[in-house]
Amino acid sequence: MAEHMDPEEFRRAGHAVVDWIADYWRTLDQRPVTTQDPPGTVTAALPTTPPTHGEPVAAMLADLDGIVVPRLTHWQHPGFFGYFPANTSGPSVLADLVSSGLGTQGMLWATSPAATELETVVLDWLADLMDLPATFRSTGPGGGVIQDSASSATLVATLAALHRASGGRWREVGVDRRYRAYTSAHGHSSIEKAARIAGLGGQGVRTVEVDPQTQAMRPAALRAAIVADLAAGEVPAIVVATIGTTSTTAVDPLPEIGAICAEYGVWLHVDAAYAGAAAICPELRWSHAGVEHADSYCFDPHKWLLTGFDCDAFWVADRGELIEALTVMPEFLRNAASESGAVIDYRDWQVPLGRRFRALKLWFVLRWYGVEGLRAHLRSGIALADGFATRVRADDRFALAAPHPFSLVTFRLRAGDEASAALLARVNDSGQVHLTHTRVNGRYTLRLAVGSPLTRPEHVDRAWDLLSAAATDILAGD
Repeated sequence: MAEHMDPEEFRRAGHAVVDWIADYWRTLDQRPVTTQDPPGTVTAALPTTPPTHGEPVAAMLADLDGIVVPRLTHWQHPGFFGYFPANTSGPSVLADLVSSGLGTQGMLWATSPAATELETVVLDWLADLMDLPATFRSTGPGGGVIQDSASSATLVATLAALHRASGGRWREVGVDRRYRAYTSAHGHSSIEKAARIAGLGGQGVRTVEVDPQTQAMRPAALRAAIVADLAAGEVPAIVVATIGTTSTTAVDPLPEIGAICAEYGVWLHVDAAYAGAAAICPELRWSHAGVEHADSYCFDPHKWLLTGFDCDAFWVADRGELIEALTVMPEFLRNAASESGAVIDYRDWQVPLGRRFRALKLWFVLRWYGVEGLRAHLRSGIALADGFATRVRADDRFALAAPHPFSLVTFRLRAGDEASAALLARVNDSGQVHLTHTRVNGRYTLRLAVGSPLTRPEHVDRAWDLLSAAATDILAGD
């Protein structure tokens, strides 16, 4: 039987693993962004049973190199422009290592006081840095917490909204299907999933039309949907507005939406999963106008803020409503600190009981880069995206599909959907870059999202050269 890894063995293995990661990052630009191997390749290369006897770390790293890494999609690659950024960084990886080594369980203040208090302070730092409303600070009626993802934040916000809309009855008798949630046609899929989990069903979500030019939610359409539901005996519970929609990074008009929610007593949750990071830059805070109307707000540092997945920053304006909605107190969790009311127990702010020490990596990232370093990273991505958009705009074969206020550019070939789809397939097959697609106003649209700290102007140039050359071949019938 293999013995436990002692500290000195761990030290040697740890050095080898850190060296392996550093070499991986150093050679990323030399690798294809995605694999061309068929499904089942990794499965076929692995044994059908685990080893009978323990193996050395060197053997595991060898199989990483030979089996796993060649069949990955490399999200940290400088030519990865798909979806949204999901980038990590050196300080984030080191903090995750520390967190794993500590193995703390932060479900209650009493189970790891420093984990709770560091998280509270870091979320307050972030709220100050983004100039979020004072109600979101721990010193006010609300406060912040780290969720695993914006999907979980939306679910938690939905549960709190139902608690308010039902006068607390949903905790005792469940939720009937009269309650309604509202979001734009470009709202994230997690909104419908949250409604299903909360008991509203997929039909409980009202899709509100967007402006065809800005792709943002139309306030008049939201008001009409709420009025119609009230007339039908339904109960409007939550509106989810978005800062930076997934398809185009549209910004829903929060001042108007917030006024409607206040008029009808509806919970307003703001999903800024990708674009929330932009508020760190003063010149981009226009995107957050009206956020003071929000009952809850979230964004993902694990997207554009160099903090490894998973890390979603979630704030509420009134923590009392959230805690009332989610608290369950079995005897085995009772303790003097919790009962004193002087501490925060973050297990009451989320669905799971257990909590990892996620605040460490956010703390490391904020301290390593500093405010100006993070701003420089964001501004660099926006500048690269602006340069790409300029090239698209100057080429008569292409059309921009929507405004690009951040670091995502949406575009298509004027020749139509079939040509645009062929363009995406051909460029991605090159292995040098990876883009994804969506539909804007019903038309097939390509998305190029800049965000990796490794991406430099030459990588965006490479993407444009590949797109331009492929477009020439496709339009020529080749």
